[in-house]
Amino acid sequence: MPARETWRVLYRHFRPHRWAVALGTLFALVGAVTALLQPLAAKELVERLGGEESITGVLLVLTALVVLGTAIESVGSYILERTAESVVLAARRGLVGRLLRLRLPEVERTTPGDLMSRITSDTTLLRSVTTDSVVAAVTGGLACVTTLVMMAVMDAVLLGVVLGVIVLIGGAMALVLPRISEATRRSQEAVAEISNRLERVFGAFRTVKASGAEARETAAVGEAAEEAWRQGLRSARWQAVAGSSVGLAVQVSFLAVLGIGGARVASGAITVADLVAFLLYLFYLTDPVSKLVSAATEYQMGAAAVARIEEARRLAAEDLEGESASGPAEGEGPASVVFEDVVFRYRDGLPDVHRGVSFEVAGPGMTAFVGPSGAGKTTVFGLIERFHEVTGGRVLVDGRDVRDWAPAALRAAIGYVEQDAPVLAGTLRENLLFAAPEATEDEVREVLVRARLKELVERLPEGLDTPVGHRGSQLSGGERQRVAIARALLRRPRLLLLDEATSQLDAVNELALRDVVAEVARETTVLVVAHRLSTVTLADRIVVMDAGRVRAVGTHAELVAADRLYGELAATQFLAAGAGGVPRTGPAVGTATAG
Repeated sequence: MPARETWRVLYRHFRPHRWAVALGTLFALVGAVTALLQPLAAKELVERLGGEESITGVLLVLTALVVLGTAIESVGSYILERTAESVVLAARRGLVGRLLRLRLPEVERTTPGDLMSRITSDTTLLRSVTTDSVVAAVTGGLACVTTLVMMAVMDAVLLGVVLGVIVLIGGAMALVLPRISEATRRSQEAVAEISNRLERVFGAFRTVKASGAEARETAAVGEAAEEAWRQGLRSARWQAVAGSSVGLAVQVSFLAVLGIGGARVASGAITVADLVAFLLYLFYLTDPVSKLVSAATEYQMGAAAVARIEEARRLAAEDLEGESASGPAEGEGPASVVFEDVVFRYRDGLPDVHRGVSFEVAGPGMTAFVGPSGAGKTTVFGLIERFHEVTGGRVLVDGRDVRDWAPAALRAAIGYVEQDAPVLAGTLRENLLFAAPEATEDEVREVLVRARLKELVERLPEGLDTPVGHRGSQLSGGERQRVAIARALLRRPRLLLLDEATSQLDAVNELALRDVVAEVARETTVLVVAHRLSTVTLADRIVVMDAGRVRAVGTHAELVAADRLYGELAATQFLAAGAGGVPRTGPAVGTATAG
């Protein structure tokens, strides 16, 4: 990222806290002034030691300057540290808010571990550069200039010696600083890779154990950790070079000033008191120069973090706040859905998933989508929810193109049960209320009965307030599906999308929930990606999809007679059910995998 752009971004983070930073800087400057006065007091003390004047007053002044300067700098340091934490807090809040509004394709192209690293690790580096670095540059720069002026007043020749050493060391620093930035960037990327590897492992922890892959995955994470260690060492090495250059400059300057200054004292050009004061200023110069070097180092480290944060901020996101103000109001009653010659591909270079898909769903009632794997059934739901934008054609909800809806208003009308029925870490109650936080206790109790969860809640040690574990690990697959269904029903949606919502349920619960869905369909538009033929036969209409197109639309009886593909799917499911030797008292249960 260009330096000008980096500074613009830094100022954006810095601006809301500029008055607090100004106050902290003021305290730091006052502390610096008290330190600058100390060598003058020391000079006065040395001069009085050779005479008969009392040194008590000078000692008191010198002590007061030391104590007062330390106290003022401590207050200023606290103000700046507090402000730095506030900068990080604001940056994390803003970044989290941005990332949670990312468009789904952006999230699918970016690893979760990398995004988490930008929120945690990169924002931590932002802390130092937006406050410590800025203040150190200001206070260090002013103190450095003031000290050099005082040294010039004392002896211009000795000042020339000091400046010569500083220029040589500064030239070396100019070569080191870019290396610090590059090493820090690579180190942050390596830390992000550790997060990626860990997220991958813990996201499929049972699979890792069942595959006996613990050693291999440990080695893989270890490799990422070693890379972070190598890059961290590289960054530390260059930082050590930068830091030691200050001490080297002071030591070389001290030896040069001591030698040349001693000769000037011997020649009578300056007094011993002048030389002592000059040497004190030289030692005092160590602090502001160190601050400048530290500011430059932290800026290089922060610049790498800023670049990674800005990369995340520039990912395409939904403008939920802006669109919700101008989007159409939420309607009433069951929603209608229309696809008009929809063409869709996930990104350029990939084949089309939909190739002119058209159908109409008026609602209420149930519409089932069936077809072979990869036919594009699940993608229908993603386009309705506006997780993806169509490549061509239109998707209409209530007669309006979904691109004209505010995403928040559109999704508020929809209940969506995903194929894998995700359950979040937290309590069962938190999961049920996730999509409907204002739901009452009576509504929760009602949905527990409808989703066949009442017995589960009674068995749990803390009822609804029982933690369900990471990704619902304390629940069975069927229980997670019922929780997801209950969560969607609690929202009282106008359009209910069920993507193989009963695939992991036993026959008894599947039959009960099938009846619940049929009941909901009397007053709501229900779209189902069909997994079981028993669900399909209940649908008012069936959309048969194949190779990204709508092949046929009709009822079960009509399609069995008129469409070869549907007839084969239905026959396969009947055969699968009969093969087990279990007598059929109703529609057979089989499987047609979703796309």
